[in-house]
Amino acid sequence: MKLMTRQAADPEGRMPLMDHLRELRNRLIKAMLALLVGTVIGWIFFNPVWDFLKEPYCALPASKDLNGQTCSLVVNGIFSSFFLRLKIAFILGLVVSSPVWLFQLWAFVAPGLYRKERRWTYVFMGASVPLFFVGTALAYITIDRGLSLFLGFVPDDVSALITVDHYLGYVLAMLLVFGLTFELPLFVIILNMAGVLSSNRIRRSQRMIIFGIFVFSAVATPSPDPFSMLALALPTVLLFEVAALLAFVNDRRRARRPDPYEGLADDEASPLDLEKIDAELEKGESSPR
Repeated sequence: MKLMTRQAADPEGRMPLMDHLRELRNRLIKAMLALLVGTVIGWIFFNPVWDFLKEPYCALPASKDLNGQTCSLVVNGIFSSFFLRLKIAFILGLVVSSPVWLFQLWAFVAPGLYRKERRWTYVFMGASVPLFFVGTALAYITIDRGLSLFLGFVPDDVSALITVDHYLGYVLAMLLVFGLTFELPLFVIILNMAGVLSSNRIRRSQRMIIFGIFVFSAVATPSPDPFSMLALALPTVLLFEVAALLAFVNDRRRARRPDPYEGLADDEASPLDLEKIDAELEKGESSPR
């Protein structure tokens, strides 16, 4: 009779390379299936999503035709409307299926992390999602301000013909830039907790960092109007100040911990009972096997 033995699970999540590749394949298949289902849902709910996206533009007087009746966004080509619907369906599917593919990513990475690293990952993921959506909400509110400024130069007897692709690219760029920029304080806190960035260094470089935030806001926003730049820069500076304060508190808390190596010279031995360790090693070597 052939004996079947099953290898015990490694508590550290180690496994052969082929097992890693099989698990990665299974995780990717599940994530792609979830994305496919989400895209189908996005295709079905295209009309309300598109009405939501075009609302900042259609609320402007310059978006109407010469009769002041219709919101005039145009498409170029026969297949442009199909690809527009497919693009929005894919983006909505990416958002709808995000809990599934994020879980698959986490389930693949988590076995290689320590318990403390997992706990901090939960905290940072829980904070990054609200920050991203707050940034996108602020971008959605400010979209019409930039459009209103530049479409205001259109003469009264001229109808602005803006292509759907151009407008959608502008909206998506605004949403992504604002959402990702609002993640800045998390990166500052992570670097501080890892010991790479201290609160003293943050304080010394504070003016340059704030200046860099304003420069980045002026370059990254697709609309060159000053209102969009300030709408991105001012909240980012506020979030950076909050992150700097948290870094200061973390450094103060870390400084109060006793240092076992305090007062030791570079060539002085650490305060370990080496004789006891050697005795235990000799006892283990002399024990019968």
